[in-house]
Parts: sequence; structure tokens; C-alpha cells
Amino acid sequence: MTDLWSWALEAYAAEGVQEACLALQDSADQDVPLLLWAAWAARSGRPLDEDALEAACDLARAWRERAVGPLRAVRRGLKVRHPDLDDAAREAVRAQVKAAELAAERALLEGLEAQSPPSAGPPLATLDALIAASRAWSARVPRALLQTLAERLPD
Repeated sequence: MTDLWSWALEAYAAEGVQEACLALQDSADQDVPLLLWAAWAARSGRPLDEDALEAACDLARAWRERAVGPLRAVRRGLKVRHPDLDDAAREAVRAQVKAAELAAERALLEGLEAQSPPSAGPPLATLDALIAASRAWSARVPRALLQTLAERLPD
């Protein structure tokens, strides 16, 4: 199996995955990099126990608070037109912030991969891994949205 970043890029580009991820992020306050990591771990036969999930959530929360969240807020704020600012200039800055946000998400995925357990055998159930990661992240587990994501992720 490929590294997590390469797998996540390929998975996110698959039909319907981006929409499923954004629904999980925006309507269920889930952490998309954490969920993609859990799916990758399952697909690569890496069992995620309670300690691995807790450590991953700790890393994702800290990085979301320090980097991804503030960058996302700035990017979204720049989406709104400002009457006294040229649209092209605003969009250029927004593109730079978006690139920084993507770099922050890549750093998170690389950190999650670095602390992942080794592969222990054949692939595991993706949906089970997504539910476990979601449960570790939040008290609310959006099962229907997780099911949709699991179905849309490429093999």
C-alpha cells in the first residue's frame, strides 16, 4: 500500500469522496484527515486500538487548533467579496492561504502515518475503522455519512 498522503490524494479525487468528506466536516464536525487516516489504516491492515485512536485524536486536535482551523477560517473569510478590494488580489491571497491549509493537512497526515501501528495482515473493515475514529473524535457518530464515505472510497 502507498504512503498515507498519496493514498489520501487518490481517495479524495475519487467520485463522491470530496462531497462526503465536506459533509462530515461541515455538518458533523468530523476531522477529515483523521477519518482518511483511519480508512487508510484499515485498508493497509493496521488495527487501531484505543491508544492509537486517542493519540491520533490528540494530534489532530492540536494541529487543527494551531494550524488547520485558523487557516481554514482565513480562507473562508476571503471567499467573501470586499467592495474596496480587487477580486483578483483577494483570490490570489485566498489561493495562497488554501495552499498553506493543504500543506498543514499534509503535515497532519504525515504525523498520523508516523505514529500508525504496523500492518498486521489483510485489510480490515473500513466502515468499522471510520466509526471507531469518529467515536474517538466526538460523542456524535454520523453513521450514515460515514457509510457514504466508506462506500465511495476506492479499493
